[in-house]
Amino acid sequence: MNYEGRIIRPPNEADSLILQVTVGCSHNRCTFCPAYIEKKFRIKSKEEIFSDIDDAALNTCGDVRRIFLCDGDPLIMKQDLLAEILDRLLLKFPKLLRVGIYANAKSILRKSGEELKGLRQKKLSIVYMGLESGDPQTLEFVKKGATIDNMVDAAARVRNAGMKLNVTVLLGLGGKKRSRVHAKETIKVLNRMEPNHIGALTLMVVPGTPLYDHQIKGRFELPGKFELVNELKIMIEGSDLKNCLFFSNHASNYFPIQARLPRDKEKILAELEAVISSDDDRNLRDEFMRGL
Repeated sequence: MNYEGRIIRPPNEADSLILQVTVGCSHNRCTFCPAYIEKKFRIKSKEEIFSDIDDAALNTCGDVRRIFLCDGDPLIMKQDLLAEILDRLLLKFPKLLRVGIYANAKSILRKSGEELKGLRQKKLSIVYMGLESGDPQTLEFVKKGATIDNMVDAAARVRNAGMKLNVTVLLGLGGKKRSRVHAKETIKVLNRMEPNHIGALTLMVVPGTPLYDHQIKGRFELPGKFELVNELKIMIEGSDLKNCLFFSNHASNYFPIQARLPRDKEKILAELEAVISSDDDRNLRDEFMRGL
């Protein structure tokens, strides 16, 4: 397998074969994101991708059940090429159960419902999408490049195609001033999107990003530790989600939770309230254990 640069995958794709079909991110303007700032976006050639697939099949004897396509936004690829890649995967990995992919609202909405259903028939069955915030002012500030309605429409298109939808949100993205607004508006949008899974990460401001420059110049202030946990509590409180897995077990978070909503709502709220009320750092993850 030939990988270019740092490879990023969702936590629950840890056991998947990672196939890089694009390099970088087609948007790559989000002010908080350091993932692809050193990469110029390009789609790998079919020859490069097929060579990697064939090598991986040879090295694993075709015994692979889950594959994840990266980098940042492979769904932006033309339908014919993406379909050919999936066909090659099905040919080379006869035990394949599912393929996952990163996507943004723009790339999802460029695909028709029928096109997405066609990809679903070829085992593309889970889409990872970054909402980040449901607060329009925050989305504009971080240059997300999509509106709330874009996000909701894209989510519906994924669900209607029979794919699972995993949505990421970023605690702290609204800064100290908009912390509560960010949390309240984010859960409102999540309720509209109706994802199967939600992953809450905590913003870590990385040197070299535009958001870091804003922070240095006093234009952005990260909420405190317990304010960040309180954002999580606000989201759970406002949840009207049905049969959704909600995780905050990423290494960036100060307090990990794993909940099936609505079943675990009251239990998780009690845990979060106890942590916030304690105002005791010993109940939070140590800084040296946090990371991206």
